[in-house]
Amino acid sequence: MTKPVIQGRSTRKKGSQTEQAVEEIKDYIRVHQLGPGDALPTEATLVDELGFSRSTIREAIRILGTLDIVEVRHGYGTRIGQMSLQPMLDGLVFRTISEATQSHERLLHVVDTREALDMSLGAELCAAGDAEALAPLRELVDAMYEVSQRGESFLSEDREFHRMLVGLTSNPLISELIGALWHVHMQVIPELNLSVATADDIEDTVAAHADILDAIADGDENAYRDAVRRHYLPLRSMLVKAEQADQTENDA
Repeated sequence: MTKPVIQGRSTRKKGSQTEQAVEEIKDYIRVHQLGPGDALPTEATLVDELGFSRSTIREAIRILGTLDIVEVRHGYGTRIGQMSLQPMLDGLVFRTISEATQSHERLLHVVDTREALDMSLGAELCAAGDAEALAPLRELVDAMYEVSQRGESFLSEDREFHRMLVGLTSNPLISELIGALWHVHMQVIPELNLSVATADDIEDTVAAHADILDAIADGDENAYRDAVRRHYLPLRSMLVKAEQADQTENDA
């Protein structure tokens, strides 16, 4: 069996020793076809195979850990990570709230992106939706209504609704992106001084969830797109008002 070829020192790209080590460990993972949960060789083995110092390999592993490419399990060695969108999520949350005068505008951009992704799924959802697949989602909408009538938040039901809805499609990356943006959205909102949603806004939001399911069941893509717009309208209105208030304050 031919041993996989790893980039040698004579062909290394420019950059610091640590940057080169990061890239070569990534090459090692790719060439050896390692996946989430698989063991990465020990530091000593990587030192021997890649030709870097132990401290450089250790720093490269630390960097790869922050990217969820590897996971260091103390006492158990280093494993390949989930390679999730979590690092992007953390950075996007911080980016959104890092400058107070732009936070409302930046969250509005997140909402715009969420809506665009939801819109992109209309054709597939309306072509594939059936009563059996939609039944658990209808139960979640009923739960949203009951929770809202008690004056309580239905965030957990909303999260599960969107997770299950996207689960009916064939693109796992869009599913992961929508889930990540939902978390950004929900982590940022408590940090911002938004007005409280009115009872009518909450009722309209719950109704929009139900209308999304009705449109999918009817195979009506136009109705689906209209329901998605109405789903985001209350939040969008609050953010636009907050952004206008920010602008007025900045101009004063």
